[in-house]
Amino acid sequence: MENRLEIFTGNANPELAREIAQNLGIMVGDAVVNTFSDGEIQVKINESVRGADVFLVQPLCYPVNDHLMELLIMIDALKRASAWRITAVIPYYGYARQDRKIRARDPITAKLVADLISAAGAHRVLTMDLHAGQIQGFFNFPVDHLMAVPILADYFRKKEIAEAVVVSPDLGGVTRAREFANRIGASIAIIDKRRPEPNKAEIMNIIGKVKDKTVIMIDDMIDTAGTITLGAQALLDQGAKEVYACCTHPVLSGPAIERLNASPIKEVVVTNTIPLRDHQKIEKIKVLSVATLFAEAIRRIHLHQSVSTLFD
Repeated sequence: MENRLEIFTGNANPELAREIAQNLGIMVGDAVVNTFSDGEIQVKINESVRGADVFLVQPLCYPVNDHLMELLIMIDALKRASAWRITAVIPYYGYARQDRKIRARDPITAKLVADLISAAGAHRVLTMDLHAGQIQGFFNFPVDHLMAVPILADYFRKKEIAEAVVVSPDLGGVTRAREFANRIGASIAIIDKRRPEPNKAEIMNIIGKVKDKTVIMIDDMIDTAGTITLGAQALLDQGAKEVYACCTHPVLSGPAIERLNASPIKEVVVTNTIPLRDHQKIEKIKVLSVATLFAEAIRRIHLHQSVSTLFD
């Protein structure tokens, strides 16, 4: 007898969960996540999950700590209700930037979050574009890691941009930029920058030819948008024709929206791993859905099929 497939969601991104469920031809499971008056989180699972293969969709986006606690409490509730297997579907893994010690006495919070998810009772994780790939090794169970590059590349391929160059805003994103460039048949360039302190970027020099080209900058996330807007200006100063930007996770905190609005970037293409709040819905931002990809990955995990072949 096959264990039935169930999709549940917390309050982080219910629209994405519904879209995933729709793709799979099922309904989102009946659960309510509220807070008591003192701020404690209350979870009610209003249907039987005994013996079910449960996928719990919950990105760790703003407010991060609330959504993390919701995830942990929902996993605990599902485990105690005798779910057969619980997969934490975390489209955006919060705390991923705290993945190693940079200074003395730094915490490694990405590992702490992994330990919390494991302790709560998850059996596996399905995520997308981790800020640091080694976070997969922080778990002692399977982690399926999806990539948004094919979705973003498909969008830009349809634009049929002549003379395109893909730019990585730092040395760490070169692999992603190369994969993206291969898919749209473009060359690549790199911005060499240094960070004097967190959330502050200083643009240094550009490695590669951008003069008279249409530039597409790609990153895993746009947070305060400092890097991407400074980079765009530097590229135009070097003779680039126009600049597009794209990323998987639109974190968009602090002054991000003002910066993007004021920047010379023509269009910012993001995915819906994190839902845009009302003030973030500006004309310049185009949202692509990752629901079909997540639905297919969930279907394959449920049927014990390969997930990696999705990207071949």
